[in-house]
Amino acid sequence: MINPLKHDELKKIRQQFKIENKKVVFTNGCFDILHAGHVDYLTKAKALGDVLIVGINSDLSVKKIKGKNRPVIPEDERALLISSLKPVDYVTFFDEPTPKELIELLIPDILVKGADWSIDNIVGKDVVEANGGEVKTISFVNNQSTSKIIKTIIERFKAE
Repeated sequence: MINPLKHDELKKIRQQFKIENKKVVFTNGCFDILHAGHVDYLTKAKALGDVLIVGINSDLSVKKIKGKNRPVIPEDERALLISSLKPVDYVTFFDEPTPKELIELLIPDILVKGADWSIDNIVGKDVVEANGGEVKTISFVNNQSTSKIIKTIIERFKAE
């Protein structure tokens, strides 16, 4: 397992990759209930560069943006799952609703979000592009989401 790194540790690693001319890709998400869409998305994100860093919303952050009943899976377990995926090189947490500060710290070469985001609305776009980087979106293959999974579970148990 790759342990979630502190931001200062990750900044040093990022600086080394810059010296080595390795292309760093950054993406983020809650990754509350891991599903095939997440795996496909992270695999495609990694294919865009040499190193994939994933920012994971902390439990505090998830509650702020998803409500009091989320996350379903605690942050340490979500980090274990995400860091165990082959395409993922590093994971870190962030407590804010968006990874803006983390993106400003790392200045990735490529910033990636799902295609449900308009590129103009992707947090950190200005910072990445101002530093010569690219912002890209990745299409979803199965239109899956944690919210849909939770809704399906609730509906099926109500039907019993």
